[in-house]
Amino acid sequence: MSRRLVLLLALTCAVGVGNIYFPQAISPLIAAGLHESPDSASLVVTATQIGYTAGIFLLVPLGDRLPHRPFLVTLLALAGVGLLAAGCAPALPALVAAGAFVGVTTVAAQLVAPLAAGLVAADRRGAVMGTLLSGSIGGMLLARTFSGTLGEWLGWRAPYLVAAVVVLLLATVLAHALPVGTPSSRQPYRALLAEPLRLLRGEPELRRSCLYQATVFAGFSAVWTCLTFLLTGPAYGLGAQAVGMLALVGAATMVCTPFAGRLVDRIGPDPVNLVCMLGVLGSAAVLAVGARGGALGLAALVLGTLLLDIAMQCGMVANQARVFALRADARSRLNTAYMTCAYLGGSGGSWVGVRVYGQAGWRGVCALVAFLAALALARHVVALYGRTPRCDESPATSRH
Repeated sequence: MSRRLVLLLALTCAVGVGNIYFPQAISPLIAAGLHESPDSASLVVTATQIGYTAGIFLLVPLGDRLPHRPFLVTLLALAGVGLLAAGCAPALPALVAAGAFVGVTTVAAQLVAPLAAGLVAADRRGAVMGTLLSGSIGGMLLARTFSGTLGEWLGWRAPYLVAAVVVLLLATVLAHALPVGTPSSRQPYRALLAEPLRLLRGEPELRRSCLYQATVFAGFSAVWTCLTFLLTGPAYGLGAQAVGMLALVGAATMVCTPFAGRLVDRIGPDPVNLVCMLGVLGSAAVLAVGARGGALGLAALVLGTLLLDIAMQCGMVANQARVFALRADARSRLNTAYMTCAYLGGSGGSWVGVRVYGQAGWRGVCALVAFLAALALARHVVALYGRTPRCDESPATSRH
């Protein structure tokens, strides 16, 4: 792949992922604008994430069956239409439905990753995955900042309408610049849908990668969904724009993920996963200090969210490198299984996080993050040290 193509694919990831995350920063504005409670307005975030999970499960397997260029362009065009509908929604139910439709159709990043993995050598796969993930992170961060700032200035509808224009422009560019590609499968759609479940049953490495990302991403989503309530609540009294500005701190992650990808290429994904899980546990402890409010609490939120972002995203590089190495002819279906589990975890984390925040406050959310990270870490320790070598197998080859 040329560097220009890598950058274009990274931009596609940024736009696709940004559509999922920008509603998080304007949830209080939606609540005020539509005269709904904050809990009700948070359904927009949850519906978008659930729609994204459904899109991964229902549409991403077709990446092994259909030419990538027309498929990506069509999905982006539909996402643009959904964003326009959301920006014009007259009430919360219509906005929730439009958000779910946007989630289903904005799965471009999950089609780009398998496409790129098939165009590079195995010893460069981690580095390219890290670059694409940097694009996704940039989209996530800029989307929160963009929506929080624009929403405070022009109202909650403006971010949806501007995002629609950006998505439709990108679809036009991709229609001319993206290579068509050759599908790797001729299986019918029903078989493609069933294949990720078969892969989950048959590939232990896929199952543990899914568990790692689902648990860590659940904690990540809980933090970012509830962070809006904390910053706009009595402890800090800030506006929605503050959430977007805080998200910019995570820009350092864009530098870390390519480095993590090169590290995965050199030493493998397991050591990288171990460090990332310990990082998530550490971030939970730091974030808990944020409940105190004031300058110290805000500093803890900045440091804790940065550590959480880096750990979650670098862990994703390691997990995807492990998953894409399993079967070259089924990368879209492998990615379907992996990302469906990840976003089910994220959707569940957002939903549970709001409930925990209502009952136990910010410290309860931090305890939830620590618990989920501990689950992933326990499974990883079993994977690394819990297998007994056979008598014909050396200790080095017995480890995953």
